[in-house]
Amino acid sequence: MTMDFRSCMPKSLTTFVVLCGLVLCGCRGRVSDRPPIHINPNMDAMERFEAQEANPFFEDGRAMRLPVPGTVARGMLRSDIRFFAGRDSSGAFVAEMPLPTTRELYLRGQERFDIYCAVCHGSAGDGQGIVMAGGYGFAPIGFHDDRLRGIEDGYLFHVVSRGIRTMPGYAQQISVADRWAIVAYVRALQRSQHANVADIPLDILSDLRLTP
Repeated sequence: MTMDFRSCMPKSLTTFVVLCGLVLCGCRGRVSDRPPIHINPNMDAMERFEAQEANPFFEDGRAMRLPVPGTVARGMLRSDIRFFAGRDSSGAFVAEMPLPTTRELYLRGQERFDIYCAVCHGSAGDGQGIVMAGGYGFAPIGFHDDRLRGIEDGYLFHVVSRGIRTMPGYAQQISVADRWAIVAYVRALQRSQHANVADIPLDILSDLRLTP
């Protein structure tokens, strides 16, 4: 005995299934020349302006709008002028860097110094970088004279950031924290060239043979 399942289905449901089959069969292998249906055509063909294009809607005729005065980009608020500019509230260079001097800071400063600074100023900071072998027209400055040993940390940060004389600024290539790390390493180089026995750690001093 067999059962005809179609007799158990409501006529409306049977009609719906048949229509769906016809629609699906009718779509197979056919390319429609009709444009696609856009529920919201404004999302596909919205009015826009190219960069620097004129826009008569605004009084100044510019499509590119200037930001509101005082606007600061997200994450770009630089309220700590000691850290970001190396100056205090009066505009003077800070005497000491606003970061704690740690071993990690010195090592990071050494790495950045060897990449960006040693080529001119030399690995020892004596101004005898590799550029001197190529006949560079201006002798890079060394860091070991009394003037630079006593200069403010903020001044060194400013020079790394903005440059001075023939030296370009590195604010675009080196982050703020890394510029301070370079300043810390320059101070370490200066101290290394004017060190005495009291500057040698005790665990190293015992392994050294000191000569008069």
